Amino acid sequence: MTNESIVREVYALLNSDDIPALRQYFDPEVERIEPEGFPMSGTYKGIEAMMKHFSTARATWAEGTCKPEKILNAGDKYVVFVKVHVRLKDRSDWIEGNVADGFIVRNGKIIFMRTFTDSQKAVEWAEI
Repeated sequence: MTNESIVREVYALLNSDDIPALRQYFDPEVERIEPEGFPMSGTYKGIEAMMKHFSTARATWAEGTCKPEKILNAGDKYVVFVKVHVRLKDRSDWIEGNVADGFIVRNGKIIFMRTFTDSQKAVEWAEI
C-alpha cells in the first residue's frame, strides 16, 4: 500500500465509522493537532489518545462525510483538501466547509496529522 493510499483509506474508514480499523495506519507515537475553535480542538499524542479522539468526534455525527477532493505531496508530507458535510446528532442543520489536513507518513505509518482551516497555511507547512 502506498503512503497516499494510506491517507485515502483514513477518510474511507472515518466516513464508514470503522474507527478500530484506523489503528493500523497510525504510528504508536502519532501526534494529532485539531485547530482552536473546533469541537475537539487540542493536541493528541499517542495511538490511544488518537483512537479516543476519532471515536469521540465520530460519535457526534448523525450522518455525513469528510471527502478528500485533492491531495498534494512533498516527500513524506501530504496535504489533503477536504469537503466537510456533516449533520450532528440531535441537529437538523448541516455543517459544511473546507479544511486541509496535513499528514506526515513514514515507513507506512502516519506519524503526524494536523487540520488547517486555511489551505494556504497547510501548503506552506508542507513546503509545496
